[in-house]
Amino acid sequence: MSTPDITVIQLTDTHIRGAGERVHGAVDTLANLRDVLDRIIMSRQHVDALVLSGDLSDNGNPEAYRRLRVVVETAADELDAQIVYAMGNHDERSAFHTELLGIDASDGDLTAPHDGVYDVRGLRVVVLDSTTPGRHEGRLEPTQLAWLADELSRPSARGTLLVLHHPPIPSPVATVDYLRLQQAGRLETVLEGSDVRMILCGHSHLTGSGAIAGIPVWMGPALSYRVDPIAPVGRHRGVVGYGFSRIDVLGTSVVATAVEATPSADVYDQPEHEMLDKLHALAAQAG
Repeated sequence: MSTPDITVIQLTDTHIRGAGERVHGAVDTLANLRDVLDRIIMSRQHVDALVLSGDLSDNGNPEAYRRLRVVVETAADELDAQIVYAMGNHDERSAFHTELLGIDASDGDLTAPHDGVYDVRGLRVVVLDSTTPGRHEGRLEPTQLAWLADELSRPSARGTLLVLHHPPIPSPVATVDYLRLQQAGRLETVLEGSDVRMILCGHSHLTGSGAIAGIPVWMGPALSYRVDPIAPVGRHRGVVGYGFSRIDVLGTSVVATAVEATPSADVYDQPEHEMLDKLHALAAQAG
């Protein structure tokens, strides 16, 4: 069995609100987040980093960030995992900086984009803020792209994961396509020939993949609710369901796996070694 060199958990579109509030009057998003983090902890699997890829708050409420921070930091401490936060279009920059990152006005401009670089056991994680205050589609400024080009000019030991909220690829879902990263070709130019191994995004509230500059783009499942990617003609529909992603570095490969978290009944639950023994027996029988 291949043991991952590095495991990153991507949590996206948590859309946390203030105490007692539900998203669209229906979804207790903090309960979803707690459920997923408890599951990860109880799995006893090694996790190197938790990457939260935007729309962490539903409406920029400072209380929402405080609620999220307590839950995420408690889990990260138990997992001994790094935390990486990225901005989404529902986030508010000042509250994001002060409540999540612990930065106040004396430390810098609270309205500036949140871009950053993190080292996860030799894997470089670069965060780009693809948001523009007051708008929901994605955009990267020329200064951000120049900064990214400079950072990528120095290769990392285990390559790079790029994290931004807005997918830089088209979508067959009209609303998702309308709100994707604009002028993605400018990002593609910067990425060509770089050591970026995968791009992690959220925003779409559906699970999907594509590529830009030959680099896989992974749109992780939302932790709040799902957008129906094949709704009836002329309809835009959000449905109950949530999940997360595990991103594993396995030698020369980076593998993204969507993990279903919506409560459901087991089909089977047995010791892993029993299933592996059966598979080995079948392989031996087949010659």
